[in-house]
Amino acid sequence: MTVPLLTLNNGVQIPAIGLGVFQTPPDETAAAVEAALAIGYRHVDTAAAYGNEREVGEAIRRSGVPREEVFVETKIWISDYGYDETLHGFEKSAAKLGLEQLDLLILHQPLPTAFDRTIGAYRALETLLADGKVRAIGVSNFLPEYLADLMAQTSVVPAVNQIELHPYFTQTDLQRVHAEHGILTQAWSPLGGITSYRGDESRSTLDDPTLAEIAAAHGRSPAQVMLRWHLQQGRSVIPKSVRPARIAENFDVFDMELSDDELARIDALDTGERGGPVPADITLENFGRPIPEA
Repeated sequence: MTVPLLTLNNGVQIPAIGLGVFQTPPDETAAAVEAALAIGYRHVDTAAAYGNEREVGEAIRRSGVPREEVFVETKIWISDYGYDETLHGFEKSAAKLGLEQLDLLILHQPLPTAFDRTIGAYRALETLLADGKVRAIGVSNFLPEYLADLMAQTSVVPAVNQIELHPYFTQTDLQRVHAEHGILTQAWSPLGGITSYRGDESRSTLDDPTLAEIAAAHGRSPAQVMLRWHLQQGRSVIPKSVRPARIAENFDVFDMELSDDELARIDALDTGERGGPVPADITLENFGRPIPEA
């Protein structure tokens, strides 16, 4: 099956669905990525802070899928912000992945208490882009005010902002800002799993009655309905799983269509409550940790 492609604001194309490896242990990562590539995925999202970039690279090499067919995305952690530090952060990630060029490199979080370091980091991404070491650059978890501040001090509009986005937290105002500037909205925790990670099983999207009703009408799972909701609204999604059956289920969403009424019913589930960390709370003191060289 051919994965639909989305075109970034610099003309680079990205597969609409990818495999996320957040919280995937290194010893399970390679098998999960290999399974995804065998199923038909051609996009993998990792990060320096996940500690599994090396295994992602190993899986791509073992898969037999040509490197140029796999879109590889990773992230610079806040401990490596600053111009020179971020250039080195790229070298660390590229070495672990075993790749000379990355398809997308993004800043993992804003750093509001040291935004000058965030700006320095993004300017390093601009240099890497100009030098051809990355094909596109972007950010993650940036609120509208951080995007405005960033774009006022740099030259390249981010191609992507990867944000928490699921039926219970849709960030419509932020999505509107993205649309105004040609920034692709990429959803992390696209199935609302972050609520379960935080122990709030009582409000799991997977058990939501509205999603269950829509899923039953299509003979699909609530997870498939949520992914289809994202895709039909033009977003990139990176669902995470280590189970081959679930990885395959998440990929099997291209031959279904939700109605406008169904999309609106899912939109209406928004609670306005964030499940993950508040971007303004991210500081080096609380979240900084060294990223190993190897």
